[in-house]
Amino acid sequence: MTASNLRAALTAVFLGTATMGVAALGLAVPAAALTVSAKVGPLLNEAKALMTSGNYSAAMSKLREADSVKSTADDTAAINSMRQYIGVKTGDASLGGSAGALAKFANDYNAGRWRDVIADADLLRKYNALTAGNMLIIAQAYYKANDFVGCSRYIKTNLSGSSETALELQARCSYENGDEVTQRQSLESLVARSGKPEHWKGLLRLAERSRGLSDANTLDINRIRMMTGNIVTKDDYLLLAQLALQLGNAAESQSVVEKGIVAKLLNDERSTRLLNLAKTQAAANTANLDKNIAAAQAQPQGDALVKVGEGMVGMGKAKEAIDVILQGNKKPQKVAVNGQMRLGYAQLSAGLKADAQKTFNAIKASEKDAMVAHLWSLAARR
Repeated sequence: MTASNLRAALTAVFLGTATMGVAALGLAVPAAALTVSAKVGPLLNEAKALMTSGNYSAAMSKLREADSVKSTADDTAAINSMRQYIGVKTGDASLGGSAGALAKFANDYNAGRWRDVIADADLLRKYNALTAGNMLIIAQAYYKANDFVGCSRYIKTNLSGSSETALELQARCSYENGDEVTQRQSLESLVARSGKPEHWKGLLRLAERSRGLSDANTLDINRIRMMTGNIVTKDDYLLLAQLALQLGNAAESQSVVEKGIVAKLLNDERSTRLLNLAKTQAAANTANLDKNIAAAQAQPQGDALVKVGEGMVGMGKAKEAIDVILQGNKKPQKVAVNGQMRLGYAQLSAGLKADAQKTFNAIKASEKDAMVAHLWSLAARR
């Protein structure tokens, strides 16, 4: 429950108890209203006037007088409802019960008393009012108090994975605290849950900051950025296009530049030169595809077949690429994990998401390659 929703809920509580108090005084009440005794009625009227003026201490004195002369069940109900109303208005849980505890909680939050909000957890628990929504507000109080360690710890203990909002807050607190492990876990959970571009953006930024990435790792991360809607600036398009071209994927590079042109971001001379170079190389690769496959098949190692297959994905031949890469994977390779990574990439590009996810999940490799394989696996779930 957000702070605004909490305030709305408490407003409803206030209005409800206020109506009960008016009914107890016999004023313009519905047919089912309480009927109080002659001795109690005037005292409740006085208490009501004092409550309206905000003099809750004096109003409580009148209610104690009324309590001493009450004689019917309706007298008791009316006195109790007004006492509860005062408890809610003043945030006194001993009078207002759970509604009073919630009122104190809301008042503390609205006043920016973050440490009091955090401490209110015990009060809410005592009156069975500590809901998941209230715990999220407590986590927000930790964040607003700049207690990022406490924020992350509280969410892990009480709200881990409970909602998208809780995960977003945990990711933020972990970022502020420099806890990349928890931040990554939160973002991965968000990506798996919603797949929203903004969640992917945070996760991929973490991946890009990793030390020791190979050029192939960086290309894959930027491919996932394109797939998840996170290639949005001129530099984004140029980086992906240049990486693809440098690593022998000219058709892919051409496609990326053309998308950047459509997006009206790549319209300068540099972009034109890059496009022309990519087109020339892509045309040559396409014209020589059969020859290149045959030459790769003749080699004792499978690296060349895997490379040709990867290039075929950029040509729009993902399904055909799968067979070529599989041929390469049957042979020894200088970097065995690359063959499996390219197989998953081709499968995903061909729309075979389940196969791709299985391939990526089976990859056992160094930390950086394993991280990229996991990112691909998450992308395959989309």
